Amino acid sequence: MTAQWQNPRGIRERLVVTGTLVLDTPAHLGTGDTESPLDVSLLLDPLEECPLLAGSSIAGALRHHVASHSPEFVRHLFGDADQEESVQSPLIVDDALASSQFDLELRDGVAIDPTTRTAEPRKKFDLDLLAAGTSFSLSFELLLLEGAATKLQPALALALSALEKGEIALGKGRRRGLGRCHVSGWTVHRYDMTTPDGLLSWLKGEPGKPREGPEIVDLLGVQLPEAAPPASARLEATFDVAGSLLIRSGAVDAGTADAVHLRSAREGASVCVISGTALAGALRSRALRIANTLNMNGVEIVERLFGYRPPPGVPRQAPTASRLWVDEAVIEEPSELVQTRVKLDRFTGGAYPGALFTEQPVFGGSATRVTIGLRIEDPKDGEVGLLLLLLKDLWTGDLPVGGGVGVGRGRLSGRKAMLCYREQRWTLEQRDDGTLSVEGDDVSLLEDFVRTFAEGGGSRE
Repeated sequence: MTAQWQNPRGIRERLVVTGTLVLDTPAHLGTGDTESPLDVSLLLDPLEECPLLAGSSIAGALRHHVASHSPEFVRHLFGDADQEESVQSPLIVDDALASSQFDLELRDGVAIDPTTRTAEPRKKFDLDLLAAGTSFSLSFELLLLEGAATKLQPALALALSALEKGEIALGKGRRRGLGRCHVSGWTVHRYDMTTPDGLLSWLKGEPGKPREGPEIVDLLGVQLPEAAPPASARLEATFDVAGSLLIRSGAVDAGTADAVHLRSAREGASVCVISGTALAGALRSRALRIANTLNMNGVEIVERLFGYRPPPGVPRQAPTASRLWVDEAVIEEPSELVQTRVKLDRFTGGAYPGALFTEQPVFGGSATRVTIGLRIEDPKDGEVGLLLLLLKDLWTGDLPVGGGVGVGRGRLSGRKAMLCYREQRWTLEQRDDGTLSVEGDDVSLLEDFVRTFAEGGGSRE
């Protein structure tokens, strides 16, 4: 009679990969709890009482990345289900718990009417975020089936190397700068399931020939498959803060000003930031204005780039995600001063009773810089042209960001920008004499992109 361990269902080897995931920006790993005091609360493990990163969320993010780079690997690594045949995934992704020490950030937001640039009624919300620096213990198990190891290990390396390099974001708001992360180190255990020792070691959870290192490709001993990354246009621009800037924080301590600029944790320190939602809201409003000025269907152009969410009860079409990714921007070396203001009665010109308040914006100095990162998925030439028009308005201070724009706040002044699109790169730099330097591959193409947008917002093939 054949021993049961000699019938491993075609499983020749098991790979157990563990690592430590670290958040680079705040992340929201939410729950559907409607009884929470917050509008969008964090998912917590009921036993450990610490934040939980669900294995399904990790697997979904990895699957999306693999599908965008190498679609043929998706079925091998993540399985498939159709009407004719179902294929089980050989990759097991465990839930991940946060470290015992973690900090939370409270963010609030409000929906802005793109036409009036004022808050929409009953559209204010707040949410909990895990602070940057929070770490999670990841664990993956890959079943190497007979004859499939040469496909499964490169596919796993493709998925985990993207997580390692920070190319994958997790949680809500990842297209607005939240949930950026990286893996600080890996450990790979191998268990030979065709031998009693290997089987017993796996059952007991003993180390199976562990290898440790920072790069998963080296630990697995494979080469990444040749896969063309999805098309994108990347813009990174550095600005001065011309005057003051105020993006209100929802968490204000007692004894501080009534309105304080938004701060967030970075590498153990609290820094002033421009949130991705605030920047995306300003860009969306200006994009709509530019398109309407050129007698285009501005709503359609904006929804195609910034995403569409149908109003409650009026589903015109299925919702779409934003193809514009906006990074959170850290303000370097700002100055913070408290200003006392008073509301004026427009009829009498005198002070409004009981309307004295204080604000604490950030002010720009000679060393104050802020770098903004934007990326368009699957871009068209006309959309890159719109991106250049938005950059021009930010560059010249015509497009303010944040609150208090009516009193001159939120204006930026461009210093340097770099655009990468279709394997070409252009650099724009403001010279000391006030002129603009433009260098790169075929500079005339930049004008062509803008012209393509002005002619209808389509793509020039």
